[in-house]
Parts: sequence; C-alpha cells; structure tokens
Amino acid sequence: MQLTNRQLFLQHVALPSVDPEALEVVKAKGIYLYTDDNNKYIDLVSGVSVSNVGHLHPKVVSAVKEQLDNYMHLMVYGKYIQSPQVKLAALMADNLPKSLDSVFFVNSGSEAIEGALKLAKRVTERTEIVSFKNAYHGSTHGALSVLGNEEMKYAFRPLLPDIRFIRFNQKEDLALISSKTAAVIVEPIQAEAGIIIPESDYLKALRQRCDETGTLLIFDEVQMGFGRTGKLFAFENFEAIPDILCLAKGMGGGMPIGAFVSSRENMSQLTFNPALGHITTFGGHPVSAAAALASLKVILDESLAEKVVGKGRQIKVALQSHPAVAEIRQIGLMLGIELKKEYTASDMVSILKKNKMIVDQFLFSEHSFRIAPPLTITEKEIDEVVSRVIKSLDELMKAAG
Repeated sequence: MQLTNRQLFLQHVALPSVDPEALEVVKAKGIYLYTDDNNKYIDLVSGVSVSNVGHLHPKVVSAVKEQLDNYMHLMVYGKYIQSPQVKLAALMADNLPKSLDSVFFVNSGSEAIEGALKLAKRVTERTEIVSFKNAYHGSTHGALSVLGNEEMKYAFRPLLPDIRFIRFNQKEDLALISSKTAAVIVEPIQAEAGIIIPESDYLKALRQRCDETGTLLIFDEVQMGFGRTGKLFAFENFEAIPDILCLAKGMGGGMPIGAFVSSRENMSQLTFNPALGHITTFGGHPVSAAAALASLKVILDESLAEKVVGKGRQIKVALQSHPAVAEIRQIGLMLGIELKKEYTASDMVSILKKNKMIVDQFLFSEHSFRIAPPLTITEKEIDEVVSRVIKSLDELMKAAG
C-alpha cells in the first residue's frame, strides 16, 4: 500500500515539534492557503513575516521564472558579479542610511545574526555581547547564545562565552554596557516576547550608550523588516540607526534569503586579515535575489509600508474591546493579542484554525497570539478576518465556561 504524504511526513521529515493535524497545503495565493481536502484558510501569520507581498505575487513569480531561464547557482558567494545581487544591494542601499551601504547576502535570519556577531567582534576586537531577556535571534549556536530564554538553550550548552543579558525598556540596565562590550544585539520590537514595543526614547538612549562605550549596535529586523511596521525598516520608527542591520524573512517575497548590512568600512574587515572572514556557498542565490528585488520593488512602488498603519489599526480597534482580550500591542500589521489570564493562546490558535484562520502563538508569551497577515490584505478582507476572530473569541469564552 502506498503511503500518504501525511504518513511520509510523520515518518521521514525531521520535525521541530509534532503536529499530527498539520495542514497539507496544495496551493497558496494572496492571503489564502488551499489544502488537499478542498478547504481555504486565511493566512494571518505570513509564514512568520515572510510573505509580506502575499503568496505567489505575480511580479515575484515572474522575476523567479525569468532568472531561472538565465542561471541558478554559479559559484560561492562573492566570486562572480551577478545582476540580481547587484541590483538588490543597490536598491537596499538607496533606501537605507548612508552608514548602511554594504550588504552581505546570506541564506537565513540565523546566518545573518552569525555574520553580524562575527563582524562586531572583528571590528571592535572585543568579545562581550549584550543581548536581552526574552529575545529571539534564531537557533544556530551563535544565535542561540544570544537568545534570552534558558528553556530553549540549556540542552545545547556550552554556548558562546561572554554573553550578558539585560531587560528591554529598562534604562537602568544600559549601564551594564561597557568598554568591554563588542556589540549589543536587540530586536527594535521584541517579537517572540509578544510584540513588545520600545518606549518612546529607549532605543535612542541605547544608541547613545553604545556611542559612549564604542560598542556596535546590531538591530535584528528579521521579523520586522520590509514594511511590516509601517516603515520599510522598523528602526525608522524610533530615530535610532544601528551599526549592523540583520534581515531575512520578508526580504525574499517567499524565497529564502537573508543579509546583514553595515558600512563599507566595517564590512571590509571580513575581506582581509584573514581573507574569507565570512563565507557562504548559497548566500544571495540569484533566484532568491531576483525574488527579493521584485518584492522590494512591490513594497516601494505600491507604498505597502505606509498603508499597513491604517490596516493594523483597523484590526486593533475592532478587537480591543472584546471581553476575552486583555491588551493588544500593535505596530503596523504586527499585532500581539494578549488574552485574559483564564484563556491560553494554544486554545485560541486551535479555535481559529477550526474557523479557517492560521495564526501563531509566541514562544515567550503564553497568553498571546500574533496576527501578521500579508501587507497586501485589503480592508474588505480585514472585515472578514475581524468577524471570524470575534466569533472565535466568543467560542473561546464559551468553551472556558
């Protein structure tokens, strides 16, 4: 008897967690996922902030097909001049501050973090890294070392030495950044903690402390970059410019790609003494770079970042008065819906799935779930989403008695 895809999935695909009821998706378009049993789900998580321009955006698909007709992988990153990489780097630099004019392409967010940590140590010739409690930066060894949750990392110790953790939004902790600190790595908005937004001048104070101590400031915008927060890059909301910027997820329009960005002067430290200071075989793969270029053009040309401010507010206003909701933390089209303590996010996720909506709960916030649909979602589609979410919240309260 031939095994089904689900049986093969459970037997042979190595999984980070087990979900026997995992959806089998056969098509995705716009904000919708279509399954093998002829159901249609609304994607309210965008593959965790990946599908910012929606699934199968025609301009992204066209760019991928055109690049496939030219070439795919040629040589390890940085050896050949490849048009998709060059054009993408130039457009990114055109939309970033002058101090962020050199782009090192990688494969993922975790690899962007690894490159940024190495670069900071190389530039400063220091070893100490300061990160934040409840921060999430990925699961490779270096990224895991600066992850601010012991439950996810104790089984893999020893990790990198000289890591210090401070509290987000607590200015008194900034004094722990010293002349021994190579870098501070921070999410401008803490994602897995439940969408924790910095207080009005917190990131400016952090920037100032780094300047005082000669410390490099790394912003992890892997989840928040490329229009998600109402600006092209999240740091633009807070008047604080990083020394190194880490990007991935929404960068590729659905294709895998990441980058860390710094000044040309800083980045040159990876070119000499020693040469090949950071290398990657598939980083900036030409097909992924072509998709990322098309996606970035869509975000810019259609003013998607500016439009999400009102869209996110539309969702927040509609849901914030529901009796099951304790708080909504929102910036752009990234919302953390915190439920009252008698309800759990895992129960809500299950109910929403039953009602044909896909959301995700946060790693470090038990009572919160995220709503982060593609930036292309329409106001009419938002009305439908709100109606279904309210229905689901009502069901959550009824089930809890």
